[in-house]
Amino acid sequence: MARDLTYTRNIGIMAHIDAGKTTTSERILYYTGKTHKIGEVHDGAATMDWMVQEQEMGITITSAATTAFWHYNGETYQINLIDTPGHVDFTVEVERSLRVMDGAIATFCAVGRVQPQSETVWRQADKYHVPRLAYVNKMDRTGADFLAVIDEIRAKLGARAVPISLPIGSEENFAGIIDLIAMKAIYYNDSEDLVNYEIREIPADLLPEAEEWRGKLIEEIAEFNDDILEKFFNDPDSISEFEIIETLRKATINLAVVPTCCGSSIKNKGTQFLLDAVVRYLPSPIDIGPVEGYDLRFNKKVERKPSASDPFCALVFKIATDPYVGRLAFMRVYSGHLDAGSAVLNCRSGKRERIARLYQMHSNKQNPIDFVEAGDICAAVGFKDLRTGDSICFDNNPVVLESITFPAPVIGIAVEPKTQNDLDKLGLALSKLSEEDPTFTVETDQETGQTIISGMGELHLDIIVDRLRREFGVEINQGAPQVQYREAITTSCEHREVFKKQTGGHGKFADIVVELSPADEGVDGLQFIDEVKNGNVPREYIPSVEKGFKSAMVNGTLAGFKVSSLKVRLLDGSFHPVDSDTMSFEICARMAFRHAMGKCNPVLMEPVMSLEVVTPEDYLGDVVGDLNRRRGQITDMDSKNNVRIVKAKVPLAEQFGYVTVLRTLTSGRATSSMEFSHYEEVPANIAKEIIEKQGRMFRFARRDDDE
Repeated sequence: MARDLTYTRNIGIMAHIDAGKTTTSERILYYTGKTHKIGEVHDGAATMDWMVQEQEMGITITSAATTAFWHYNGETYQINLIDTPGHVDFTVEVERSLRVMDGAIATFCAVGRVQPQSETVWRQADKYHVPRLAYVNKMDRTGADFLAVIDEIRAKLGARAVPISLPIGSEENFAGIIDLIAMKAIYYNDSEDLVNYEIREIPADLLPEAEEWRGKLIEEIAEFNDDILEKFFNDPDSISEFEIIETLRKATINLAVVPTCCGSSIKNKGTQFLLDAVVRYLPSPIDIGPVEGYDLRFNKKVERKPSASDPFCALVFKIATDPYVGRLAFMRVYSGHLDAGSAVLNCRSGKRERIARLYQMHSNKQNPIDFVEAGDICAAVGFKDLRTGDSICFDNNPVVLESITFPAPVIGIAVEPKTQNDLDKLGLALSKLSEEDPTFTVETDQETGQTIISGMGELHLDIIVDRLRREFGVEINQGAPQVQYREAITTSCEHREVFKKQTGGHGKFADIVVELSPADEGVDGLQFIDEVKNGNVPREYIPSVEKGFKSAMVNGTLAGFKVSSLKVRLLDGSFHPVDSDTMSFEICARMAFRHAMGKCNPVLMEPVMSLEVVTPEDYLGDVVGDLNRRRGQITDMDSKNNVRIVKAKVPLAEQFGYVTVLRTLTSGRATSSMEFSHYEEVPANIAKEIIEKQGRMFRFARRDDDE
């Protein structure tokens, strides 16, 4: 008999770095009975931080999944929990986790408040329409201010943060919380007992503030329930706890409000209340409703209900390699039932895959299970070719689900094995790592023959290199980090290209007229428009023209960097009834790209990062001066708790080793966080140096002459 999905919660914990996500996860595991000892991040013993690098550095690198159970109001709720990283270099883990979550806990530091990475993960959650509740952690720290965090969530994230609890005291005097719905005070002791709290009446001196914020809470949700609205004006005391909870739940699932509570995870204060809030306000798979997909047989949109009786469909959101069981595919099951040992269809490849075994995950440990059903998050082994973003289903009901989009890498380094014996091992290791992480790419430089690995930042690549050494036993030499520049055109031009080659027998002939112009705003890659009339270019050759332009964009004509976006209109052309073929038109398109790019005023583009520096006032001048030398543009300055916050846009090329320099400038007292912002044109003098250094323009010229 299928279980009732009303009592299932698929949730994740997301936040900026050092907000206490993993510490909160450890408390959730402890209080739900999943673990019997609290693992601490600072001891390197956190259950969810299982990688050696995570334990050594005290940060989360890879998302970890587990399943726990929470008892509330006489019912047992299954909570499938994903703990995600906070560092921007590992944003891929947040992106793919949010794609399969039904709800999320956004964790904020009561002192640091809303930081740049908070805004990034919030936007990612908006992108996938994930309902969330906010948890303000670290209320025991000096400078903690719960209501200031509420204000920043509203101002910076544009969210209607609604407090459902208030702190009793703060900093070292943080003793507990006021439940604004039950209107009771919850006092915590410092023990690790499963019931480490006592419920009392609200102290008289805190009652007026509690009543004020309860009134604001009811006012915020009244628009979602006419009965509450009427009672709010006529008899506020008659509004029941049940009505408030149900209405707040409805508003949360509709993404209209964000219930916000507070606590101190490290001090074991507030976790049980947070778990109650998860089952009260975050949605079950049934609340989320059917998932929309595309039926490959009939080329139409279809829905799959969150039910075991609907046809099976699931989305693979992560690939990982385990030393004992091999490659693991993490998947979210949206509908249907799948038994271990079944064969499924991979909609991307069109091939059947055997799912030999199914596991329920607990961090890096696997618990074998016989089957999975709608609403489950699990891992599978035994497959040959599954990748992140693949949809799997049964042959008789194929459906493609919305995939996952990932940001492009912004930094690369050249690597080579220290010994020739490790050459094959390096290739195999890099292949496995790039399969696990879509933001990590491996390429071979055609000119130098070097292997170039690219990622989201210096830390990202440092972790990759460390994993090569520890997990795969490959020692490597590495070059200096290289920025992933892009090329773009700034003007339009029309160009005719004729490709003609006579070889004695059948020759080669293709003739096309194209217009190249910058792609429309928001379009990435090739924007190809076919405007050929009267069959001057036969239909069967047009895909070859598109393919030719797409392959040519891998290497621009300025310095060989990738052209990230381009609009091509195919206007006219001609063909030869004997000598024309698909290859001729593909080669012709590549030649047209090289010859026309130069007419469109191509420019070099560089990644620009959003940087936030928190520094004591004494060092402000040195920090700003250093940013100016790095071609940084200061966008905002603010002061908070006796420190200055500097926000700037700085080219990535100028940021290598910045953390070390900042520590030196400020005697180790300043901190910084950085994330990718956008691509921007490189100043002419610097672009000239880069192009000369690459030395690739002549190679392209020679290649054109050869052809």
